[in-house]
Amino acid sequence: MSTGTLIAIIVTIVVVLLLIAVGAWLVTRRRRHLQERFGPEYDRTVEAGDSKRAAERELRSREQRHRDLDIRELPAEARDRYSAEWNGVQERFVDEPSRCVDDADRLVTRLMSDRGYPTEGYEQQLRDLSVEHGNTLEHYRAAHDVGLRNREGRATTEELRGAMVHYRALFQELLGDPHTSQGPATDTRRRHDAA
Repeated sequence: MSTGTLIAIIVTIVVVLLLIAVGAWLVTRRRRHLQERFGPEYDRTVEAGDSKRAAERELRSREQRHRDLDIRELPAEARDRYSAEWNGVQERFVDEPSRCVDDADRLVTRLMSDRGYPTEGYEQQLRDLSVEHGNTLEHYRAAHDVGLRNREGRATTEELRGAMVHYRALFQELLGDPHTSQGPATDTRRRHDAA
């Protein structure tokens, strides 16, 4: 074998190895991006999917749909109005826990809509929210499950209290106001425990 042929083979092998390395690096980079963007929702989607590749394709399609949505921040006066409504729901919890969980669900759904998220169905809401709010989706799922049991009359007061805490986590994140992270929710729990 001539030296030229040997060099051509070695160069070809090196180029192929470089292409494989670059491809692996790109896949790893995309995977890391999805894991960081979706948080626990990445793992949930992978576990529920047929394969990691299919799950990642699903997550990328969620990102694309999210880019096409008109998601917007709320003006300060709208945030204040929502905060006041939320505080009112929490304050009524002691006297009407079942109704307040339903009110919290409606308030979160209305807030989602005002921010620009479609609200056409619970599963689609989860997919749309997962792009920016993947870390709080478990709260929303837990609250929604209690809300369903509540409508059937099967939720305990403790479960209803937990649902309010879960709804509050998503509410605060959607509202985008860090000052709402304290206040009447803990007061509600204290008042309810004292009752």
